Amino acid sequence: MPGGRLTQQERRQIALGLADGLAYAEIARRLDRPTSTITREVMRNGGPTAYRADLAHRAAERRAHRRRQAAPRGSQGPERAHGFDAEAVREYEEVFTTGLMQSGMPKMMARVMACLCISDTGSLTAAELVQRLQVSPASVSKAIAYLESQDLVRRERDERRRERYVVDDDVWYQSTMASARGTAQIAETARQGVGVLGPGTPAAARLENIARFVDFVSESITRAADQAREVLRTKPESTTGTTRTS
Repeated sequence: MPGGRLTQQERRQIALGLADGLAYAEIARRLDRPTSTITREVMRNGGPTAYRADLAHRAAERRAHRRRQAAPRGSQGPERAHGFDAEAVREYEEVFTTGLMQSGMPKMMARVMACLCISDTGSLTAAELVQRLQVSPASVSKAIAYLESQDLVRRERDERRRERYVVDDDVWYQSTMASARGTAQIAETARQGVGVLGPGTPAAARLENIARFVDFVSESITRAADQAREVLRTKPESTTGTTRTS
């Protein structure tokens, strides 16, 4: 399997494959690349319908240039103090971001969420996010507003009175519960339609089935989240025998 970054020719092959309706796995097989590489490449450059090879290649060159410029600063930060390869960490962050995007999260929101999740502290200031992601403060502000609306992050003040954005363990539970409540609301709205359209009509029967299905899903999510909440508070056993320091 070839190593290194995608070439411009490979990106053009990806674009041709997308135009032909090929799956990511098939495009990856033809290029002898991991499927995750193709998926990440497409999702970070507009998705399957908006992907453009030349634009994607120029964007990759700009990212590489920014990384070279930021390397001296980044190599001294606390998040690089654990002996891990900085490039491997960046690559993983992109994989994580792509996964969030595939779940339906917008790109900038996914980048901010991934950045917060892979930080040891689980919290960063707006200025830190701007520096790490090389984006504008407005982009970070918009992303945080979206993530807060989904109960995926919360705000707190540190000892210096700076506002920090946090993704602690309980955030995942609260977000799941908020999702379950939103799902339950869909069921309630569907049942309202039964009375409007008239019981016994095909449309009313369809809405009632939707409500029953969504009710079941919402209750299952709530029950599972309550049962699994303790998992978020349990520290996994170390398998390496080493201790990470902050």
